[in-house]
Amino acid sequence: MGSSSYIVKGKGNPDSFNSSPHGAGRKMSRSQAKKDLNLEEEIKKLDDQGIVHGIRNIEDLDEATGSYKSIEEVMSQQKDLVEVLVKLSPLGVIKG
Repeated sequence: MGSSSYIVKGKGNPDSFNSSPHGAGRKMSRSQAKKDLNLEEEIKKLDDQGIVHGIRNIEDLDEATGSYKSIEEVMSQQKDLVEVLVKLSPLGVIKG
């Protein structure tokens, strides 16, 4: 919810079947996120970045920033797969 998004152009690397990750990927399951993440800390992460959000209770933690891997690390690991065209920063997020 609080991570950047990227618009990229593939480099056509045949070693990856001309593909690349489509996101950071989860570092914990939805149920683990609800159990292990701290609601106040996840709200503070978004508030500190000035991101408008709808996290209100534990049920919302399954999509919280803390439940995903670092997109910055994932992007650095796929430099041979994609060229970054645009980096987008979130202004607001809503869990549907």
